[in-house]
Order: sequence, then C-alpha cells, then structure tokens
Amino acid sequence: MLWIAAFASNMGTWIQDVGAAWLMTTLAPSPAMVALVRTASALPMFLFALPAGALADVLDRRRLLLFTQALMLIAAALLAILTFADWITPFSLLALTFALGVGSALNAPAWQANLAELVPHNQMTSAIALNSASINLARTVGPAIGGLLIAASGPAATFALNAVSFCGVIVVLYRWRRQPVRSVLPAERVLGAIRTGVRYVRHAPAVLAVLTRSISFTLFASSLLALLPSFARFELGRGPTGYGVLLGFFGVGAVIAASQLARARARFATEHIVAVAIGVFAAALFALAWAPFVAVVDIAVLCAGGAWLTLLSTFNASVQTMVPSWVRGRALAVVILVFFGAMALGAAIWGYVASHVGTSIAFTAAGIGLLIGLYATRRLRVAPGEALDLSPSVHWPALNIVKELAPDQGPVVVTVEYIVDPERVRHFHRVMKRVRRIRRRDGAISWGLLADVAQPHHYTETFVVESWLEHLRQHERVTVTDRAVLEKARSFHRGDDPPRVTHYIVESLAG
Repeated sequence: MLWIAAFASNMGTWIQDVGAAWLMTTLAPSPAMVALVRTASALPMFLFALPAGALADVLDRRRLLLFTQALMLIAAALLAILTFADWITPFSLLALTFALGVGSALNAPAWQANLAELVPHNQMTSAIALNSASINLARTVGPAIGGLLIAASGPAATFALNAVSFCGVIVVLYRWRRQPVRSVLPAERVLGAIRTGVRYVRHAPAVLAVLTRSISFTLFASSLLALLPSFARFELGRGPTGYGVLLGFFGVGAVIAASQLARARARFATEHIVAVAIGVFAAALFALAWAPFVAVVDIAVLCAGGAWLTLLSTFNASVQTMVPSWVRGRALAVVILVFFGAMALGAAIWGYVASHVGTSIAFTAAGIGLLIGLYATRRLRVAPGEALDLSPSVHWPALNIVKELAPDQGPVVVTVEYIVDPERVRHFHRVMKRVRRIRRRDGAISWGLLADVAQPHHYTETFVVESWLEHLRQHERVTVTDRAVLEKARSFHRGDDPPRVTHYIVESLAG
C-alpha cells in the first residue's frame, strides 16, 4: 500500500517538476533562473537533512511522515492557487518550490529508514531498487502527463494535481499501525542525536567512501537535469510536451536499469558497475553537447537515466545495508545532505556556466569532470553490506554498580586491560584499529591504546564517553558483527581470567 501510494505521489512530484521548470522559462527565460528551480528544490535537502535524520531516529516515524506530507500538500495547493490567479512571480515560484523541498527533506530519511521495517535485511537491496523503480517509473510517465497538462490547461494544473497526490500517502500512513521500537533508555535529544549521527559516519570508512563517490558523481551529473529545460526549449525547439517526453526517456532508462540491476549485481562486482555507469553518463553528456540528430539526444537521455538509477540505487543500498537501525535515519540523512548539496551547488554552477558559454560547453565540461572524478576516487570502494549482521548483540554483562548514578553524570572513562604475547602484538594492533572505529562510531569522544612501560606486553584500551546514559546506549548499539570484532580482540588476551574492564566517572570537586 505504501509503495502504490508513493508511486502516485511521485507521479505528482514529476508532473509538478515539469510545470515549475516550464513556468520559469516563461516568467524569466534565462538558463540561470531555470536552473535555480532545481536549486530551490534541492537546497532544503542540504539544509535540513541532518535534523530530519535525527528526527527520524528519535520521533515516531509514522507521525513525522504524516506531518511532512501535510506540509507538502499545503505548499503545492498554494502554488496552484497563485498560478491560477495569475499572481505568481519568479521569486514566489522559487519560494514555494523551496517550501516543497523542505517538506521533502524532512520526509526523506524517515521514509527510506522505514524500508528496513517492511522487508528482511537480505532483501534490502531489492527493496531499494523497487523503491527507485517507483520513482523512475513515475519519472517516465509523469513528465509526459505534465507536458500534456501544460499544453491543455497551463502549469497551474500540474501544481493542483501534485497537491491531490499527497492525499493518498496521508490516508495510507494514517491507517498503518507501525510497531514502535522499544528501549529501556530515554529517547535522544535532537541536537545530541545529530552529533551522534555525524560522529558515526565520520568513523565509518565504508560510508565515507560512498559519500565521496556520490559527491564526485552528483556535482557534475546535476548539469543534465538542471539544463535540460532550457536545452529542450531553446536548443531543440521543443514545447512542454516535447520536454516531458524527453524526461520520460530519462525515466524509461531508469526503469530498464532497475529491472536489470539485480542480475548485474549477481554477475559483476559493485565497483565495476559503478565505473561503467559513470562512463555511460559521461558519454551521454558528450552526446547531448554535440549530437547532430534529435534521436541521438533521446537515446543519450535514456542511457543517462539508466546510469543515474544504477549509481544512486547502488550508493543508497550500500549505506542502508552497512548501518544499524539505531542510526540508519541519520546516516541516510548525511547521504541525502551530500547528494542534494552537490545537486544544488552543481545546478547553480552549470546554470551560470551555460549562461556565459552555452549548454554544449557546459555539458562537455561536466562530462570531463565525471571522468576525472572517476579516476580520482578509484581507490574508494563501494562495498555491499548484505553479509553484515546488524541486529543488536545484547551481550554485555550486568554492570556492578555500588552507587546510584544520574543519567547525565560524566564523562565516563572505560578501561580494558589486555596481556598479549609479544609475537602477536602486530596482529593485535590491526584488530584494535577496528575496535577503535566501533567505539568511536557508537559514542566514544576519545579512544587510546596504552602500553605499560614496565611490562611491555601489558596493554590498556581506554575510551571516554560523554555521560553515563550515553555509555548505556553504547551497550544497546553493539551489533552481532561488532561483537565478533570485540571477541577477536579479547582472544589475544593471555591469562586465566578475561580482560579486566573498569568504569570510572569524573568527580566534581567542590571549592
């Protein structure tokens, strides 16, 4: 039900997208102003993605989604009313497009994180591809419908239809009885949750690799969607229906790619798929810049749509399958922030470039930038995470506490003492690097490994956590995969008893 409702809403979004871009070509026929429509829709994702991700992990996601869908319905309805009344201006169009973007920004992390509640972990990649197929199937049909609506009734009709499309999602979300996630600990505060999410991503090298690859692609690939309205109207001489059909080719390419993506993943390494998709998108930009025939342009846009879906679906699936549920909304928010920040910046840059040197040079420069980015980031691998077990480990023994501690007491210093054979120290260090990442990801603000100068084979791991409550949250956050790493580290300990773990809490000194 959610998938069907989302498909209808996505249809409305793409219909509106055509209407807004085409209306701007009438209100302010400049490539820079038309590109700003794309910036206005993408910029909120950059500004609000992190708070939205924290809200998705802290609040009830169903209620948050109901609020955001209602916000977007109101913005689309206002846009329709102003346009029907002929009161619309370039700046009010940009402002309401921005408002719709705010609703979409607050909606996106919660919506994507909900996928993990609807399908098993081993089907996550397929579910993400299906979700992307919904978006791009709507992209296939929506722009053509949008073009026909503009030709028949004007852009205002596209805005009104988009407002109606949100109603179905609201009804389905209202009827969904989501099972809330239970925890014995109080919910995190939003600012603290944002800080925790950023810290997690900062100490997750595999996620950072995906973010870097996403930036290097999106910054240049954004040129296509940003410049396509001006290119279709002023370079190809197409009307609104022709522009909608051109976007339809983009969507068809994405749907074809979605249908073949699982088969490609079974036959080829993820890194090979990413490299080929970037090469195809660059070739499509070169074809748009210098193609002498309209048919070549259509084929180039179709291929670009397939490459776009392949890359975004691969990046998104990689992150979703590599992060546990407690931080999934925030990790996806960082991905969204990076993607739409690059989209907003790229759209503004390529609109400016096209205004001064033309769209052909802009497309060519963007294609060259894609190839340079592919070469520069070749060592950053995009790793699938389906094999990881991210369920909570729940293996920590009960803490021996002789006095009551307030949740906000701290900082807390934890030490773990190891005795290691000198011949195994090198391997011990290698495993402790992975332990450091786990501790820092899950809440430690500092970490260190100390060697006893009197007894060189004695080591003490030490890490600091902001408060006692945050340390208790660390216990909840350890996954089964993390536990295997921690047990590997403890296996280096030589002695009859396990490594000695000690907890210290900072005392406040009076006077």
